[in-house]
Amino acid sequence: MFRLHSGANMDSARLDRIRSWQRRYVDERKYAGSALMIRHGGEEIYFHSAGLRNIEENLPFSRDTLVRFYSMTKPVTSVALMILLERGLLHLDAPVSEFLPEFNGIQALVPGAETIEQTEPSRPPTLHQLLTHTSGLSYSFNPGVLPLAMNETGILFRPDQGELAPMVGQLAELPLAFQPGSRWEYSVATDVLGRVAEVVSGKSLGSFFAEEILEPLGMKETGFQLPCRAGNRFASLYTPLAGDAMELNSAETGAESLRLTDSYRVSSFAKVQMHSGGGGLVGTIDDYMRFSEMLRRRGAYDGGFIISPQIVDFMMTNHLPGDISSMGPQSFAEQPMEGMGFGLGGAVVLDPARARCPGSVGDFSWGGIASTFFWIDRQLDLSVVFLTQLAPSSSYPSRPELKALVHGAVTA
Repeated sequence: MFRLHSGANMDSARLDRIRSWQRRYVDERKYAGSALMIRHGGEEIYFHSAGLRNIEENLPFSRDTLVRFYSMTKPVTSVALMILLERGLLHLDAPVSEFLPEFNGIQALVPGAETIEQTEPSRPPTLHQLLTHTSGLSYSFNPGVLPLAMNETGILFRPDQGELAPMVGQLAELPLAFQPGSRWEYSVATDVLGRVAEVVSGKSLGSFFAEEILEPLGMKETGFQLPCRAGNRFASLYTPLAGDAMELNSAETGAESLRLTDSYRVSSFAKVQMHSGGGGLVGTIDDYMRFSEMLRRRGAYDGGFIISPQIVDFMMTNHLPGDISSMGPQSFAEQPMEGMGFGLGGAVVLDPARARCPGSVGDFSWGGIASTFFWIDRQLDLSVVFLTQLAPSSSYPSRPELKALVHGAVTA
């Protein structure tokens, strides 16, 4: 039994239910393996790994397993922008064209457009709109005219697609999906913000991350490229789909629920060109917990502050006029949309009942397309990080199930 700072308890026997849940996902061949860590007030109260990181070689999913964080990179990039913000180097109402002139004169698709040529003049999105996914940008796996054009022109921000600047320039040649601020749509906006960070800092995004976030926090095995000592600790990526694991528009379930799509022997993460602020980081569970704990501690780490407590509070507050669903989203997202707001780089629980998932008001969270997930509950003083490697993350309801298990272990 653990006594939480809120006065509640966390029951050890109920926490053990999570072990059975992790094991069941492996036994049912939903996930090859997984790892989960829970910290309360900075103290580790749960860690368990189950299954395999590599089915082909029968290698266990262990504490030092490296994974693709994918969109769990977005909160890190958002923190990078907050570092520049609190140094007075940018403000959030600034148009992105102030830093990336290729966005000057950008167009937007007209409402109901059926082709990429049907456009109207648009103002460039602001940094705030990029941070909150209300910029008019999209992802290639979303439905719509712009995503189709992105897919056809290869605007994917994958590790082997060259450097960041040319791809952002290529993106700026396409119109926006809608006028900035009028809708919420999950997008490559955070990749654009990564390029903004490069321009403002004068450093590559990898160098800026390393100097300002990763090295201070002791995240020694996190970066855009696999560390040279990674070897077979890099987990294989699997999918239950018959085709491309990232092609959500034409997703077809395959006969094999754990079909291999990427492994340490051939992965593009072994020789990276692209520093994708939207989805490029790889790392371990201990490393990402260090980042999560920094947020829970309102920017603090043992050597000082990455960003100030006030900036963290600002970042983890809902920045939308209501919940995500009220913004008319037409896209895939890593989280529910009803009862969920969006801060700067992550979702914020506004109403657990409307989200239909146990949680505390103010929970801050995000996940990645390989089914990874983290959340911070400042009411209960909890940080939770869950890692696995199955794409897409919409394959199974593991995130709401996990939140229910963790909250089910909390007793008065």
